[in-house]
Amino acid sequence: MFTRSRWLPRSFSRLAAALQGNGSQQPRGVSGLLVCHRSIYDKSRQLPENGSKFSIFHIRHFRTSTVFNDEVMTVNTPAFAESVTEGDVRWEKAVGDEVSEDEVVCEIETDKTSVQVPAPHSGIIEELLVPDGGKVEGGTPLFKLRKMEGGAAKTKPAAPSAAKPEAPTPPPPPPPPPAATAGAIPTTMPPVPPVHTQAMDSKPVSAVKPTAAPVGHLATAGVRSEHRVKMNRMRQRIAQRLKEAQNTCAMLTTFNEIDMSNIQEMRTLHKETFLKKHNLKLGFMSAFVKASSFALQNQPVVNAVIDDTTKEIIYRDYIDISVAVATPKGLVVPVIRNVETMNYADIEKAINELGDKARKNELAIEDMDGGTFTISNGGVFGSMFGTPIINPPQSAILGMHGIFERPVAIKGQVVIRPMMYVALTYDHRLIDGREAVLFLRKIKAAVEDPRVLLLDI
Repeated sequence: MFTRSRWLPRSFSRLAAALQGNGSQQPRGVSGLLVCHRSIYDKSRQLPENGSKFSIFHIRHFRTSTVFNDEVMTVNTPAFAESVTEGDVRWEKAVGDEVSEDEVVCEIETDKTSVQVPAPHSGIIEELLVPDGGKVEGGTPLFKLRKMEGGAAKTKPAAPSAAKPEAPTPPPPPPPPPAATAGAIPTTMPPVPPVHTQAMDSKPVSAVKPTAAPVGHLATAGVRSEHRVKMNRMRQRIAQRLKEAQNTCAMLTTFNEIDMSNIQEMRTLHKETFLKKHNLKLGFMSAFVKASSFALQNQPVVNAVIDDTTKEIIYRDYIDISVAVATPKGLVVPVIRNVETMNYADIEKAINELGDKARKNELAIEDMDGGTFTISNGGVFGSMFGTPIINPPQSAILGMHGIFERPVAIKGQVVIRPMMYVALTYDHRLIDGREAVLFLRKIKAAVEDPRVLLLDI
């Protein structure tokens, strides 16, 4: 092991002279003095006017393994998107850790996603400029990195291990006791620990006092405990936005049910061909995204939003649908843009790409900015019924639920069909009940019979 000393004037020249006198060369690329632990190496020299010992063997070995450059660079926080101003730092590395180029040093949790900060160069973490959990803005200095030439060498000079003393030979085991002869009666009996069981103890079970658990033992059955975990920034932002939606919007929910028989039959009939051509599985989400786009064009007020500052209604001639995705850190809503121009295959490709990014925690802020309407699919978790909350600043959200076989009346007969409940929560300040009901009926018609999309009826 080695430590880097402070700058010592004239010491390096003395060390170089000592090394040359010993047949060694000055180590290349070493701009500071390397002070070694005295207890590791025996081969050392006593330099004049200095009581420190310097290991010639160590410096020779260091010169042939990893060469350090004295340049220390400061790594700053990357620039955030316009809608994000700050984030919280979560360190993956500590001071003294070696990192290779592009290795993640820390993660910055913002309101919408996590931004990874990689090392721009191979080297050693010299100093962390922000504490763990500290707030940073774009351009804030994060850490100092001492560059290391020749790549991130993970091998450090190995100190010669001291000779370990030989382990003492264990004494031979004692000879076994002679077998007791028949009829021999021992004079003393070993003490037998009492065994408290319900069958052997004369006391009732309720009368037996439980043994007190040792201090600090939390795994004892019946112990009541609690612990606190700080909310991450994303969860805090989710809570704030949902509460703002409740305080701002006049939320109302309307419901309907969809017969999934036809869409299931279409999926079963064409899923193999679809998979061969597009290398993607045909799911149900693309049908609901396309049906929502069709319904939003029919009822443009659902795609609009109120500007509370100017007291104006903003109508959009484009449709960007946010699809809610659950991640371990919280709910994220990546956006599929210009859905009105897409077919089922385009939508499936977009959903697949955004889903992969969400699972790998690679969603960028740009992937979640905007959105004019949201779809939340609680059916993947087995939800049967529920009322979603509007994702501000949008005006409505569609909630999908699980598909369950239920008896329904069709043409005077009771039959079993795969049915799904759907819910539309909308801002009643802007959208009346008539528009909301007609919107949900359009979605029902387009999912139950996709030919409605072709006929535009």
